[in-house]
Amino acid sequence: MTFSIVFFGWIFSLCLHEFSHALVAYYGGDHTVREKGYLTFNPLKYTHPVFSIVLPLLFLFMGGIGLPGGAVYIERWRIRNRYWLSAMSLAGPLSNLVFAIILGLILRFSPVTNSGIWPGVSFLLVLQVSAVLFNLIPLPPFDGYNAIEPFLHPVIRMQVDRFRDMAIWIVLLAFWFVPFIGSFFWGTVFVFSTVLGVDWDIAVAGLQRFRFWEL
Repeated sequence: MTFSIVFFGWIFSLCLHEFSHALVAYYGGDHTVREKGYLTFNPLKYTHPVFSIVLPLLFLFMGGIGLPGGAVYIERWRIRNRYWLSAMSLAGPLSNLVFAIILGLILRFSPVTNSGIWPGVSFLLVLQVSAVLFNLIPLPPFDGYNAIEPFLHPVIRMQVDRFRDMAIWIVLLAFWFVPFIGSFFWGTVFVFSTVLGVDWDIAVAGLQRFRFWEL
């Protein structure tokens, strides 16, 4: 049961994340997202299902990190202004936050125990919080950087573009090999998850059961 809740819940959240980007882009001026099939919850419509589904799930098994997907191709030049560009970038993390809040309300008003659906729901909430924080890192290709990029001076954008392709690997390596960064990140995830109603003993049980494929 735990595996099923986390697996399908995480795929749903990835679809919700990408759908939210596409929806704001549509209202911001890029109507091609409808033609590309992005205004659906079908992951097969995404341009890079490997980066949106396979890799994030792989990272779940490795460390329980809510790695963001990156499959929706937006024709940014069609977006009418920089405010819409910023809103489009923030729409994805906001959808994860809303999902996390809904899960938190379920946990707060339910008789949560270390059995049944609750370990899976608790771990899924932690994943949503980690996805929000991970996505808001102000470096490319994360949504946090994309949200501020339209307001940066062109010279700064050019400098950042020089290491755009390497940035995500630098961030991931820093998470794994720089203890302070990993500790700070997971400490922040702990605080926000606890505020939303997560019992961490139950969430950790959810992670363990997910890794051992407990259906």
